[in-house]
Amino acid sequence: MLLDASLAILYLNPTAEQLFELSQKNVYRQPLSRALLGAESLLATVKHALKVQSGFLEHEVIIGGHHLQSLHLRCTITPVDLDDAALLLEFRPLNQQLRIAREERAIHDQQINRQLIRNLAHEIRNPLGGIKGAAQLLERELDRKELREYTQVIVKETDRLQALMDRLIAPQRLFMAGEVNIHEVLERVRSVLLAEFPDGITIKRDYDLSLPDLSGDREQLIQAVLNIARNAAQALEGHGEILLRTRIARQVTLAKKRYRLGLNVEIIDNGPGIPAEITDRLFMPLVSGREGGTGLGLMLARSFVNQHRGIVEFESEKGQTCFSLLLPIVSSEYLSPEQRIMHYETHLDH
Repeated sequence: MLLDASLAILYLNPTAEQLFELSQKNVYRQPLSRALLGAESLLATVKHALKVQSGFLEHEVIIGGHHLQSLHLRCTITPVDLDDAALLLEFRPLNQQLRIAREERAIHDQQINRQLIRNLAHEIRNPLGGIKGAAQLLERELDRKELREYTQVIVKETDRLQALMDRLIAPQRLFMAGEVNIHEVLERVRSVLLAEFPDGITIKRDYDLSLPDLSGDREQLIQAVLNIARNAAQALEGHGEILLRTRIARQVTLAKKRYRLGLNVEIIDNGPGIPAEITDRLFMPLVSGREGGTGLGLMLARSFVNQHRGIVEFESEKGQTCFSLLLPIVSSEYLSPEQRIMHYETHLDH
């Protein structure tokens, strides 16, 4: 990117146009601050470089606000003397490196957290049986019905805690691989949510029906998407909109392995957003932004997606939260759009 002395854009090369989703024609002679929203820290450094006529290297610049997806970049700023140009800005995306680092850290943290939770669940589970048994024995000795109601409360609450502990320590179900149509998964989730929230929530679809099937466990994928979508519906408190979107991704790197094709599923809601204080811990067990929530849904969703060699990421601000599931496609062939639509409509009919 070339800037003049007033920090207006003179030139973007095609790579910069693609990176920032800008057109050279539209931003020519536009101020840098107007073209790149959310780049205040970069703008301050650029002004200083122009003032002192010295080059700078910014190791990590975050540019966001123009789109939901923030850009993490390394920027080299160099004064130049070329016609009207005063500064040359060279950008190198860091998103891929940051994603790989986050992915490795997430997998490591998940393994540690799961082991800790399993150990804790075992310790809690053991006395629950004794509490329930004692309450049942006590109930047999009570003559008054109103007193037996109290023992029933104890029994029901221990059963509820027992079910929660079982979910925490249950071994992972055997992975049942097969050909999965992601739109069948999303339609199943959509029907469940509409049944649970019949009034007030609108679920829209933006599907790329030419997407190929992927190899995976259909039930695990349904549960992963359902956990995320149900969280979105609960955050909306019964009133709002959820968008289910699918797109193809090309040349993706997951778990340090490169795939020619990937499948991107987005679950977007227009709710209040995720509280800032829990964004760094959102996938940890027992962390929930909702009163009464167990904090297990997102942890299990990420675990299921990881088993498919995929990742779960999110971006959130007030009025828009987007969870993205990126999954590798290992099948080598596309169906034509006509074949895919016919296949999809056939399954919907059934």
